[in-house]
Amino acid sequence: MDFLQAKHIAKLGQLAVLLLLTACSQQEVRDSGPSRPLDFSGLADATPKKESRGRAGNKSPYEIFGISYYVMADSKGFRQQGEASWYGKKFHGRNTSNGEVYDMYAMTAAHKTLPIPSYVRVTNHQNGRSVVVRVNDRGPFHGDRIIDLSYAAASKLGFAEQGTAMVSVEAIDSGNPPLNYPGYVAASQTNTPALAAVDVERQNKNETVASNQSFLQVAAFSQRAAAEKLMADLRQQIAEPMRLQQAKGLFKVHIGPLQKVGDLTAVKQTLQALSLGSGFVVND
Repeated sequence: MDFLQAKHIAKLGQLAVLLLLTACSQQEVRDSGPSRPLDFSGLADATPKKESRGRAGNKSPYEIFGISYYVMADSKGFRQQGEASWYGKKFHGRNTSNGEVYDMYAMTAAHKTLPIPSYVRVTNHQNGRSVVVRVNDRGPFHGDRIIDLSYAAASKLGFAEQGTAMVSVEAIDSGNPPLNYPGYVAASQTNTPALAAVDVERQNKNETVASNQSFLQVAAFSQRAAAEKLMADLRQQIAEPMRLQQAKGLFKVHIGPLQKVGDLTAVKQTLQALSLGSGFVVND
């Protein structure tokens, strides 16, 4: 092989590597919103109405990344606080969990355990904005996020640009009948994946929540002083130990460790009585 042939083969090899890298980068497309800014301020919220609830999107339990999730029989009384995210162009036009077509310009959302369809009010803690959305999809399955909103809903709440926000989620009673076939648990019994994996029989026996230490995250703040103030107030009402965890620029208020389901349920009930939602479980 002469010098020119060797040089030509080397160039072909470099080209092949370049094409491979280009293909890989195209496969790892990040989600995005519309190509140009849009004003969603005039977009109407979802209107709660009575709808049939079938098996579509309501399989229970179902498993994602090795974790089993149990769909609630009814959304009545459901409350939750945590981090919200949104999904857009990457899924626009694809089917949701119940077979509908996802529209990033509609007022919809994805949730891990609420029955489909459900209607919830979502409030942004930072600016106080609220929207009503219709849950017709499953997710999010990323970190501690509790709800995935459509791009339009996230825009109305004012966090589409930053990507995530701390929110409260509260179910709206639309008169939808509870799911009435095997494998479902009531909203009053569970509203987090970690607790959902514990069946009702074990809850009544007051057995251990999880093999690891479990904590209930009440809220997260951008300012340490605000988190410490909430902890001080909670200590007047709750005897369980508490801790302050700092992560990703947020100060998270945790109650625990909570070893038994009965303890966890009691703390949730106290939080609800204080209008602080019901928190969500995190495990060390």
